[in-house]
Parts: sequence; structure tokens; C-alpha cells
Amino acid sequence: MASLNPVLLDQLNRALLPTPRPKSTRRDIYLPDIPGKVHAVIGMRRAGKTTFLKQLQADRREENPPEHAIYLSFDDDRLADLDVSQLDLLLEEYYRRHPDLRDSVEVHWFLDEVQLVEGWERFVRRVSDTERVRFVVSGSSAKMLSREVHTSLRGRSVATVVSPFSFREYLRHREDEPQEPPERWTPATRSLIEERFRAYLRAGGFPEAQGLETRDRIPLLQGYVDSVLLRDVVERYDVSQVGALRWLVRFLLRNPAGKVSVRKLTDDISSQGHAVGRDTVGTLLDHVTDAFLVDLVPLATESDRRQSRNPMVGYPVDTGLVQAFDASGRPRTGHTLETAVFNELNRRGLDVSYVKDPVSGSEVDFLSRDYEGNDDLIQVCADPTVGTTLDRELRALDEAVSAHRGASATLLVSSRDESRRVSHPTVTVVPAYEWLLTGPAR
Repeated sequence: MASLNPVLLDQLNRALLPTPRPKSTRRDIYLPDIPGKVHAVIGMRRAGKTTFLKQLQADRREENPPEHAIYLSFDDDRLADLDVSQLDLLLEEYYRRHPDLRDSVEVHWFLDEVQLVEGWERFVRRVSDTERVRFVVSGSSAKMLSREVHTSLRGRSVATVVSPFSFREYLRHREDEPQEPPERWTPATRSLIEERFRAYLRAGGFPEAQGLETRDRIPLLQGYVDSVLLRDVVERYDVSQVGALRWLVRFLLRNPAGKVSVRKLTDDISSQGHAVGRDTVGTLLDHVTDAFLVDLVPLATESDRRQSRNPMVGYPVDTGLVQAFDASGRPRTGHTLETAVFNELNRRGLDVSYVKDPVSGSEVDFLSRDYEGNDDLIQVCADPTVGTTLDRELRALDEAVSAHRGASATLLVSSRDESRRVSHPTVTVVPAYEWLLTGPAR
């Protein structure tokens, strides 16, 4: 008769012990309370998924005994090629020790890197149907990407994305999070927030990168990207055009808020000596977005044909990746600021597109729509004092408001001084860092 793997047995023994709350920064992320659903915590490598699972476990244990919240990690070389039957033995050993909990208490199991166990999905589906167990699963592999998790769990899962720190989380990590709304900040507080915001745009929000000198942070972030490319794209999808893939990723990270089209990318990659076709480039682009390295924003239009014929706009998952891959040495404040704004819209779970007037060609960076159908037009302008920049940005907003009736209009600038220089009857002008700190959290 098969017996429980001794490594799993040891993990269970430790999982049942009381543990202190992890010393980590609280995240503004939540799991929707939907009965019967498996929660899949997904996101790019090193964004903080494991820490988030341990925080969830600690939350559960604040008002419940330790055995009500079990955290297990399968990222152990001694568990390589573990048979899925071991998960059954693990569950039975748990209930052998706590028979009173079976069918009487909903127990939370947090399974990290569970994708390393072949067939884990069948186990999770069956136990979710037959036991009072709520599963939260997470992993770094491409096998844990949202659409694959949803497919393998057959509609039984809800995905929650863990991204690098938002600006508020970044301040919280540094113990600088303001406790008052912006209108009540002192001059000293505002100066500190503005300085921290400039640093955030440069360094980004990956937890391990916080507080590192530039010479240490850049190779760390470059290593993250290399790991994603190798393990989540090349190995997972057996990619043979590795040179083309690397060129594509570096192009996207070096050109935040840049226009992206498969046709143009194919021409550019081919000019670098890589023989690739449009279908291959389109597939590589899908792999890169699936791995959470970059997001692509489409044109706002109800016409599928018009949307497909217009380029998308690419945004890195974190502003720190821009400096890590930019060899030009030029300041990228405007595009980096735009990237930070997009990533915040993404965190808030909004549907995001960009607007282009079909007659004048003027553009608005973002049209965001919430679940109730409320629209907000957002233009990002790092320095409205340069030339005719302000007039151009406000004119684009005016044209977009005419086309999108009922939408609010917001102009985001870098500082409070710049916001005070702008006056417009229908456009709300706000420093970007205030907008980042006062918006709804997920």
C-alpha cells in the first residue's frame, strides 16, 4: 500500500504549526468571495505571489486555529515527478489528524507551485466538489497562466493577478504611505511624495528591487526577464526563434507606450537578420503578453476591422524594466509616467483602450471603462509647459469627449505646480501621484 511521501509529511507537520505573521508589505489585492470557486493567483515571476499566499494564510489564522489554513509549497527538488495520488494521501492524513473538521468547517489550502504535480487539476476539482475545502493555487510557470488555469479547471476558477507594487504599496513598503488625503498634506509631505514618485518611476515596484542601488537593481530585473523568456516562453512553447524573441522583448521594454503592430515588428525583426513571418511574430507577441511582461492596449472602436488594422500600444508590467533595458540614456519621463498610469488602470480591473480621432488624428492615451459602464478619458502629460503640448493634449480630450458622450476627462501631470498652471472648464487636472493614491483599490 502506498504511503505518504516523507517530504510531504514533513511539510504537513510544519503547515499545522502556529506561525508568526510574515514580515511583508500588505498588498491591496483581494480574492472575491465566490462560493465553490478555486482561486488562481497568477502574475509575472517575482511579483510577490508566494508572499501574498502566506499573507492570506495569516489573515485566515487571525480568527481561526492553525489547522484551518494550510500552506504547502511543491517547489522542492525532492518532490520532482510526484504522483498526483500523493495529494490524496496528503488530504487523508490531514483529516486523520482532524476528523472533526471534515464536513463541518471550510478549510483553506494554499498550494504554491502546485503545477509541478502532474494532474493537480483533477485533484483540486474533485476535492472542491466533495469536501469543504477552499483552494488557492499559485505558481510561476506558464502552466499557471490564467487562460490555461481556466481551461484545466473547467470554469471552476477565478483568477487574481499579483503585479509589482503599486505606488501606494511602494510608499507603504518604505513606511511613507500618507494617512491623509492630498488636500490635507503638509508642504513637507507633498515634497516627500513627489520625490518618492520620481524614484518609483525609475526603480519600479518589484519587491526584491526595493532599496537597491542602480548597479544592483538593473541586473536583477534583467535576470527576471531572462528567466521569464527561458522558462515561461522558450521551454514551455518550444520556441526555436530565440534571437527574434529576445529582440522583440527588448524592443517592447525599451519603447514604453510605443505603437505595436505585427506587420511593423515583422519588418523590424527581419531587418535584424531573423527570418520570421507575421504568424510567428504574432505568436511570440501572444507568449510575451501571456507571461505578463507586457500588456497591449487596443484602439477604442466598436469595429473589429478598424481595431485590427490599427496598432496597439505596448506597456511593460513595471516601470523599472524601462531603465533596465534602455541603452539610450535619454530621460523617458513621459512614457514611463504613462506606463505607471496604465498599470494602475490594469490593477483596478478596468477595461482600457486608447482613442484616436478618425478626422484630426488626435489621440487620448486611455479610455477606461468600469464594470458599470462608466467611462473616463485620461491624458498623461509629463510637462505641459513645453511648446504647444498643453493645447494639443486638451484639444484631443475635447474631441474625445464629443465622441464619447458621458465620459469624464482627466489630465494627469507630473507635479502640483504644473496642475495649477492649467485651467479648463470640463477637464480635471491632477498630479499623477495624487491620482494614483486616491483611486479605488481592488
